[in-house]
Amino acid sequence: MKQRGWRRAVKVAVDRAAAVAGIVTLAPVFAAVAAGVRVTMGAPVVFRQKRPGLHGAIFEVYKFRTMTDARGPDGELLSDEERLVPFGAFLRRTSLDELPQLFNLLKGDISLVGPRPLLVRYLPRYTPEQMRRHDVLPGITGWAQVNGRNALSWEEKFAHDVWYADHWSLVLDAKILLKTVLVVFEAKGIDGGGVVSAPEFMGTPAAQP
Repeated sequence: MKQRGWRRAVKVAVDRAAAVAGIVTLAPVFAAVAAGVRVTMGAPVVFRQKRPGLHGAIFEVYKFRTMTDARGPDGELLSDEERLVPFGAFLRRTSLDELPQLFNLLKGDISLVGPRPLLVRYLPRYTPEQMRRHDVLPGITGWAQVNGRNALSWEEKFAHDVWYADHWSLVLDAKILLKTVLVVFEAKGIDGGGVVSAPEFMGTPAAQP
């Protein structure tokens, strides 16, 4: 279902109100996490990266850093596992690293609920069906996140994203938000089977010529 009309207006209004309320209410948490990142990983405190949003439009996403910039003798960055510090792992486990995205929410880059904005380099790797995940606003949480998160394969995640795009409604958004609270408290599906980050999406093999 396309996000338009009064339903889109309600979604955007809820997003902006939630962003303002979250930023004001969680200001002490922002300060504490920022201090923790600064002490354990140094500057900068906030990680910024280009991501594709609605219809593939590029924006800059904000997150608290969870990894150092440690490099090996060859000058290359070490693996995610080697660069992830205990405090960063805690931030990921509790989803506190996502807090700066409230400013993306305030700007209208993302919504509370929608497919997660992934890497720009993934765009040409999607099948036409998978690309439909960009028919709706990206979100801080989404249907894939409450149905397995990193425990899912890329194809499963994208299938959930496309399903959300096809069935979007304000009621579905409310359901996902409620399920997100449970997922965060239970810390389900965060590590993707024992790895720090999900493996890079290289394309769906069945779609390759």
